[in-house]
Amino acid sequence: MQARNVNAADGRTVGTEGTVRSSAMLDVSAVADLLSCSTRHVYRLADAGRMPRPVKLGSLVRWSRVAVEAWIAEGCPSCRRGAGR
Repeated sequence: MQARNVNAADGRTVGTEGTVRSSAMLDVSAVADLLSCSTRHVYRLADAGRMPRPVKLGSLVRWSRVAVEAWIAEGCPSCRRGAGR
């Protein structure tokens, strides 16, 4: 029998291994935790176009969880458009 994901009342998804995953936007600390690096390194990757672009909400900077997880699953390819420098 396969385990299923269950949606919590607050929009979170509880995965098959019992971890809680949010489908919301991630702040720099959450992205750094996913990548096992520093927050400064996340900003460097974003500034260099080597990861998905963040969304700016006023003064807040957030990344889509779906975009970051897909980028990681693809092996973290460069997201820069156009010719290399």
